[in-house]
Amino acid sequence: MTPTLVRQHRPHAGPAPRVNQSARARDWAEIQERMLVPLYEAVYERLEVGGGTRLLGLGCGSGLALLMAAARGAAVTGVDSSSPERLALARERLLPDAWGTRARADTRLVEGSPADAAVAGAPAYNLVTAFEPIGCVAGDSEGLGSLLGSATPLAERGAPVVLVGWGPPERCTTSAVLRVATKLADPLRGAGSWRAACRDDLEEVAQRAGLRPDGSGRVACPFGYADVDSAVRGLLSTGVFDAAVDATDQVQVDKELTEALHPHQRRDGTVWMPNVFRYLIARTG
Repeated sequence: MTPTLVRQHRPHAGPAPRVNQSARARDWAEIQERMLVPLYEAVYERLEVGGGTRLLGLGCGSGLALLMAAARGAAVTGVDSSSPERLALARERLLPDAWGTRARADTRLVEGSPADAAVAGAPAYNLVTAFEPIGCVAGDSEGLGSLLGSATPLAERGAPVVLVGWGPPERCTTSAVLRVATKLADPLRGAGSWRAACRDDLEEVAQRAGLRPDGSGRVACPFGYADVDSAVRGLLSTGVFDAAVDATDQVQVDKELTEALHPHQRRDGTVWMPNVFRYLIARTG
C-alpha cells in the first residue's frame, strides 16, 4: 500500500486549556490514527478477518481499526478506558444512528476494562487486538499486560491475540522526535526513562499473559504530514507529550517539537518520517 499524506487541517480557534482533550482526540482521528493503516491491513489480511470474525479491540481509541475490520464483515467490540473523547468519535463512526444510518447490531463500544465487554451467553471472541504500540518508553508494556489478563478469558481457546511494538530505533525515524517528550517532562532522568525497543518485548508480554507466540511480522508505516503544524498536532494527539506540557508549557513543547521535526521536512513543506512496526500473533492457552 502507498501511504497517503494527510491533508491540511485548519488550526483550532480560541483559547484552550494546557491540554485540550477534545481537540487532541479530533487531531488523533483526523491526522495521526491513519498512520498505522498499513499495519491494520497486514494483520487483517494475514488472519483472514471476515464475516466469521468476532473481534475484541483493546484500546480502540476513535475506532479506525474497528471500522476497517467491520468493513470486512467482522463483528467488532471496542474497549477503551483512557480517552472518553476518542471513544465518542468511535461512536460517531461505528454507531451512526444520529446521522440517519443504521448501526450494525453486532458492533459494541465499551468504556472501561475488557471485563465490562463480557455479555452472558454471547459467543467468545476469536480475535483480540492491541494495536497501540509499545517499546518507546520504559514501563509502557505494564498496562498492556493487565489488559490482556482481563481480555483473554473472553476469547476462544487458541484464538489469536495481536500485539504491536515499535521497531528498532534505527528504523523508526519518529523515535528520536518522541524523545523530546521525555527530555522536557523530566530533564534529570530523561535519558533513563527513554528505552529503545528490544527484540523480544512482545514475546515477553505474551509470556507473562500466558499466551503462546505463533508468528510475527514487520510493516512499514511512514508518518507523513502536510506541514510541520499538522505534524506537531498529530504527534501531540498521541498523549506522549502531555507530561511535558504539564512540566513546562505548551509553547515550549511546540517549539522543541518543531525543531526536532525540522530535519524531516522536505522542500515542498511536507514532513516525512519512515518507521517500521512489529506485530506478534500469540494464541490463548
